[in-house]
This record gives sequence, C-alpha cells and structure tokens, in this order.
Amino acid sequence: MNRDKHISSAFDRDLETIQALVVKMGGMVEAAITDASTALDTRDEELAEEVRRRDKAIDALEVQINEDAARLIALRAPTATDLRMVLAVIKISASLERVGDYAKNMAKRTSVLSQMPAIEGAGMALRRMSTAVNKMLQDALDSYIRRDADLAQDVRQRDLEVDQMYNALFREFLTHMMEDPRNITSCMHLHFIAKNVERMGDHATSISEQVVYLVTGELPDEARPKSNSVPMVDTIQEG
Repeated sequence: MNRDKHISSAFDRDLETIQALVVKMGGMVEAAITDASTALDTRDEELAEEVRRRDKAIDALEVQINEDAARLIALRAPTATDLRMVLAVIKISASLERVGDYAKNMAKRTSVLSQMPAIEGAGMALRRMSTAVNKMLQDALDSYIRRDADLAQDVRQRDLEVDQMYNALFREFLTHMMEDPRNITSCMHLHFIAKNVERMGDHATSISEQVVYLVTGELPDEARPKSNSVPMVDTIQEG
C-alpha cells in the first residue's frame, strides 16, 4: 500500500468514527423531541426533567465531534471533497445541539405549564408539530448517511408545512388569550414552545442543505420555502 492510499484509508476510518457519533447524537436528539412533546401533552414532569438531564450528554457529544474533527483536519490535512465532509460533520452536529436545546426548553416550560389550567388541544397540536419536525430531522440525517440530495431537497420543502402549523397555532393561542385573559400566561409559554419547534424545523432544513452541498458541491440556489410568519414576540430570545 502506498503512502497516499494509507492516508486515504486512515482518513476514511477516522471519518466513519466521527460520523457514527453524529448518528448517535441524532438518535438522542430525536428521542429528546419525542419525549419533550409527550411530556408536554401528558403533563409528565418526571419525563420533562429526564429530557433536561439528557441534554448534557448531547452537548458532550457535540464537543467530542468537534474535537475529533479538528484532530482529523490537523492529522490528515484533507482537501476538496474530504474537507467538505469534515466541515459538514461540524455544522450538522451544531444544528443537532441547537435542536437538543430547543427540546430542553420545551421540557423546562412543561414544568411551569403543568401548574396552570390546560389549554384545550394545545398539547396534542404541539405534539403533531413536533412529530412532523422529528420526521424531517430523521430524513435529513438519512439523507446525510446515504448522500441522498433528493431526500435532502424534500426535507427543505417540508419546512413550509411546519411554518404553516406554527402560524395556525399562533392564531389559536391568540384566540384563547382574547377570549379569556387568564389564558395569557399559558398561551405565551405555549407560543414559545411552538416557536422553538418551528426553529427545530429550520435546523433540520439546515442539515439537509449541508447534504446538498456535500453531494453537489453547491448550496441550494433557490431560496428556502418559508410561510409568512405572523408577528408576535419572535424577536424575544430564550436561554
């Protein structure tokens, strides 16, 4: 085996190890979304607390992926397509970490909402929206594993449906607040959760765009389809 082949083989092994961590991280994030939305719908504070605890492991995986990717770049000095693969791994893990944070935020607010009167249908509606986003995330990760640009493009298109679900929920919460001012606090918390779920969809879309770039060498040239967002408190940041 000549030196170039040896370096290429070592790079492939190292990259496969890192990609396995990305897949593991993706599975943990998918579980966090499912459990956080279930906890919200069923008012299960113990499950919500478990989601919050598990976020530390997701954060730790991102750190490990970044360290391993940096080491791979330093040791193997990848160029062109190989470098693109390593950079894609870093960006995908960052998106997964943010989605995990949004699931954690959902769990945080579940503990507060469980002490308030329920808003009829809100938990189930947010669970449906979370399920749609989770499917986007699963398909985005599958498109990465399979290097499937067509599936990645399909994920991008589906983000519009999530935006529409968010807008519909916003209007529903607004109606509840106008009908009874006592619903305002609950609906504000629910709106933050809905906005977090909508942003999860944005990150799933970002992952799919990285896949398109990885496969084709170019980012999607058409603008990402977006539904007009209804005005509210979207500019308020949540920690």
